Amino acid sequence: MEERINELEMCYMQQEMTIGELNEIICRQELILERLQRDFTALKEQFLVISPSVSRDTDQEEPPPHY
Repeated sequence: MEERINELEMCYMQQEMTIGELNEIICRQELILERLQRDFTALKEQFLVISPSVSRDTDQEEPPPHY
């Protein structure tokens, strides 16, 4: 019986370690995702400045200066 309890305790400890490792990975991934979202937003804004006609509807487009 004691051997069985020891085995269960070892399994429990291994699961606790695995859960901790997975939690760390998820936290790191969340930070990476936040950074990627900021980078994407910055790139999108830069793209709109560089090439507005590609990313905007013609209704939103300003008319050329000769109009």
